[in-house]
Amino acid sequence: MAAPAARADGSDAALAAALADVPDLGRLLEVDPYLKPYAPDFQRRYNRFSQTLDNIGKNEGGIDKFSRGYESFGVHRCADGGLYCKEWAPGAEGVFLTGDFNDWNPFSYPYKKLDYGKWDLYIPPKPNKSLLVPHGSKLKVVIRSKSGEILYRISPWAKYVVRESGNVNYDWIHWDPEQPYKFKHSRPKKPRSLRIYESHVGISSHEGKIASYKHFTCNVLPRIKGLGYNCIQMMAIMEHAYYASFGYQITSFFAASSRYGTPEELKELVDTAHSMGITVLLDVVHSHASKNSEDGLNMFDGTDSCYFHSGPRGTHDLWDSRLFIYSSWEVLRFLLSNIRWWLEEYGFDGFRFDGVTSMLYHHHGIGASFSGDYHEYFGLQVDEDALTYLMLANHLVHTLYPDSITIAEDVSGMPALCSPISQGGGGFDYRLAMAIPDKWIQVRLYVIKEDCTHGAKMLTATLKCIAYAESHDQALVGDKSLAFWLMDAEMYTNMSVLTPFTPVIDRGIQLHKMIRLITHALGGEGYLNFMGNEFGHPEWLDFPRKGNNESYHYARRQFHLTDDDLLRYKFLNNFDRDMNKLEERCGWLSAPQAFVSEKHEGNKVIAFERAALLFIFNFHPSKSYTNYRVGTTLRTFKIVLDSDAAEYGGHQRLDHNTDFFSEPYEHNERPSSLLNCPEKNQTHGVCGAGPKWIWGN
Repeated sequence: MAAPAARADGSDAALAAALADVPDLGRLLEVDPYLKPYAPDFQRRYNRFSQTLDNIGKNEGGIDKFSRGYESFGVHRCADGGLYCKEWAPGAEGVFLTGDFNDWNPFSYPYKKLDYGKWDLYIPPKPNKSLLVPHGSKLKVVIRSKSGEILYRISPWAKYVVRESGNVNYDWIHWDPEQPYKFKHSRPKKPRSLRIYESHVGISSHEGKIASYKHFTCNVLPRIKGLGYNCIQMMAIMEHAYYASFGYQITSFFAASSRYGTPEELKELVDTAHSMGITVLLDVVHSHASKNSEDGLNMFDGTDSCYFHSGPRGTHDLWDSRLFIYSSWEVLRFLLSNIRWWLEEYGFDGFRFDGVTSMLYHHHGIGASFSGDYHEYFGLQVDEDALTYLMLANHLVHTLYPDSITIAEDVSGMPALCSPISQGGGGFDYRLAMAIPDKWIQVRLYVIKEDCTHGAKMLTATLKCIAYAESHDQALVGDKSLAFWLMDAEMYTNMSVLTPFTPVIDRGIQLHKMIRLITHALGGEGYLNFMGNEFGHPEWLDFPRKGNNESYHYARRQFHLTDDDLLRYKFLNNFDRDMNKLEERCGWLSAPQAFVSEKHEGNKVIAFERAALLFIFNFHPSKSYTNYRVGTTLRTFKIVLDSDAAEYGGHQRLDHNTDFFSEPYEHNERPSSLLNCPEKNQTHGVCGAGPKWIWGN
């Protein structure tokens, strides 16, 4: 990338002022000197964050108190058996509570108007001190708008909402069990290496139905543990009225989705994962919200603003959803409290923030190419209100639980997004390396062809990234799983071990292992896999909707395929398991980035070293090599993982009982090298079946 042009505000005086204001900015600029012209931008961002944090301290008693909004807003049982209710509805003329408890009389329990658009209500207990609104009661907030319209709404702070059979909208259920779930296990320590299993509870069964929290806890968690993943990223947990939105059109931000079970059952799921040493992340959606009004945030107080920008700025053109006004004091309270709620109430260990690119820029990434020129990441196109919120959210998460993990879904590559806030950065721990699956999409058809010159290309990341070959995005309808792209219709007929390998199935199985392996080892500092894709899940993912006659056929994960010993899916599953367990042992994800000593376009060979391991890949579809030299810094070697092994569906062409030694012969900028010489019984070279993982002392 070319160095950015110097700017007028990049003078020595401006740089000195920025370094004085931002405590550790110097460290960031030392790592990336190309950012020096933008030091005033980092200064302004840091000062906005600091000023907002200071204002919270002066006006609210600190972010700790400010982020506990769920303790007063919404509906709460008091010690005397009464009920305290509080809402923020600045555009309302009147606010009332109604429900089962008062035979749905809309006006018998009016809220009292407070300052700053807030309203509250105290309802005393019954004369016998019993609860007037018991657990499981149905409730609604009634809003009288300034135009006189009467609106029935669900509280933005509702903890549980359900859709009864035949109903279009969700109902708000007062969730206040006498015996709430008590956590039994402590949170696991922050993993040294992050191996994430991206999960969706609803599709976790092979049956054509919505699976439950209980099913996931009993049947899927043991699989995840057995595969060697140490982290789960839970999708579609925040309540969303439209199942086919994949959980990205949130209607109730504080409610765990009731389509899978109760809040207590989700807590049990998280607790059980913790007992297995598995970190649990929530896919949090604060980039936008559903346009639903009767069971969502939209038009809560009868206006198009309240939680969102008014007018066109408040609507995302592509997602057809509402956009938060991050500069609003009460919106900050709502979102920061939401972050804390999932950490405290459900025991989540961090978050994957969805749609960060949309938040960071006023253009929301629409039509932006993000060439990598630094001017694209600074200036008026950046929504610094949203960036300030993200910095506050990261500050809160890491202050409350230092071992928590935050991941940004950002395709733009915003510089310093994953740098500490003290450096002027966004404070995230990782960002998703979204260009890697795009690269595999680009080459997937060519990689199968013998005459391709791009088959050995691999995009490497320079930021602290979570690498993945495919996530849920690549599996959605209109696309296919990686395995299905590689093997397509032959997966229906030729995956049985009782039938001979066909060229398509053979090549597809080997490439599936190699693509995931090189992504795992070379792509970043963490690894992610979408559930089921580890064993080459066929077809694609499609939720029930009108367009498919409400079918669940593609909204499921067919784990039974890998349990069938007569099917070849077991080979991919075994390889994924052993890949993860070798990483656990050797820790390459937490090691410095790899040195790629060979990337030969003609031979389609890639070799690199990382974490005292030498990785060798041959992507050529037909050629094996003898007398092939590979550079290294290591001395003694033994094969520790071989994609050509029988247990992985390979052809068993390498001898695993041999130790190998490098010689002091410089090659490809490495001081030593290995040479595969079959006549000397040194068959540790590269053959056409796939990569060889060689461990060096």
